[in-house]
Amino acid sequence: MTTQEILIAARKTRPALLQAGTKRKNAALLAMADRLWADRSAILEANRADMEAARGRISGVMLDRLALTEERIAGMADGVRQVAALPDPVGRVLRTVERPSGIRIEKISVPMGVIAIIYESRPNVTSDAAALALKSGSVCVLRGGRDAFRSAGAIVEALQAGLEQAGLPREAVSLLRDTSRQSANELMTAVGLVDLLIPRGGAGLIRSCVENALVPCIQTGTGICHIYVDRDAEQEMALNIIENAKTSRPGVCNAEEVCLVHRDIAERFLPALKKRLAEDRAAGGLPPVELRLDGRAASVIDGTPAGEADFDTEFLDYVLAVGVVDGVDEAAAHISAHSTGHSDGIVTASRETAEKFIALVDSAAVYWNVSTRFTDGGEFGLGCEMGISTQKLHARGPMGLEELCSCKYVVTGTGQVR
Repeated sequence: MTTQEILIAARKTRPALLQAGTKRKNAALLAMADRLWADRSAILEANRADMEAARGRISGVMLDRLALTEERIAGMADGVRQVAALPDPVGRVLRTVERPSGIRIEKISVPMGVIAIIYESRPNVTSDAAALALKSGSVCVLRGGRDAFRSAGAIVEALQAGLEQAGLPREAVSLLRDTSRQSANELMTAVGLVDLLIPRGGAGLIRSCVENALVPCIQTGTGICHIYVDRDAEQEMALNIIENAKTSRPGVCNAEEVCLVHRDIAERFLPALKKRLAEDRAAGGLPPVELRLDGRAASVIDGTPAGEADFDTEFLDYVLAVGVVDGVDEAAAHISAHSTGHSDGIVTASRETAEKFIALVDSAAVYWNVSTRFTDGGEFGLGCEMGISTQKLHARGPMGLEELCSCKYVVTGTGQVR
């Protein structure tokens, strides 16, 4: 089927989802989760073919994003079950107003309609997106990248089997077979067929969607995430947080890319940072982190001099830009100039300094003594996420069920005229 045909078929399933009700949607989600696990052998086989085709073309970090294991498939199934357990956002009365005229106005949460997702090499996005769209009453049209095409196809087959088992149309979750730029352009311009477009991927993909989409589009994902280590920080805590934020999964959008250090502790903290991230990791057989240092940091420790673009780069790798600042005001100003508004944090024992940082830093998630790796729908109690919105309208931060709904006003009366 062509992209246009898939979109038309998907849109025709809207009435079935609008009438499905919470019980049937939850039954479908549980069946989808069960089929993911039951079909794990086929999914893993498809993923092995994707991995083999991608090896040598993409980095080791990107291969890790692409890779599936039984544990990761179990996690995907659990994420779908968690969405089933969440309250249904559809039909929720958000506000009720009784007017002097006697009319009653209710603001009600309603499905978006058809949600299209363009994503790249993370197969788990397939099940996360499908589960969230279904529970919020929307149809899901997926367009994955070529690196994960076989994996996504096997996952969608399992999800569609679960939908059919629950008596819902399989076209409620669809996967485009075309991974070319043409199919992405068709989704961006599918006015009347797509109600919301969500890109999940690198800066180039997101920029292309934001600049070219004729349908409503959410800007998501790109994460130049900062951690500022204040002079009042407990330094062992800071090292633990930074190591987790940078190295636990460096290829994801909530990984730290920039570390800022207060000048008063730079001479003691920076050598400890280098030892923890570079020397200790190398000695332990782990990938060391390359530190790219501004002039002030380079006067304290050895490392790679930071280039002009290093403080504006989402490395998605074992690379960390490091700078020295005079205090929280300079740190916040640096973040304002270089952050993508995703996730930024401070490590400090001073409540006053932390509250100032939180007030000054205008990001979707702002952290105090916590790793930025927690910016995630599952960690925020949303089950999973459709993406991390870095804009302010209509959603910001991890996008769960509420963010995938719109609203309408229902007005009732007894014959009033104006």
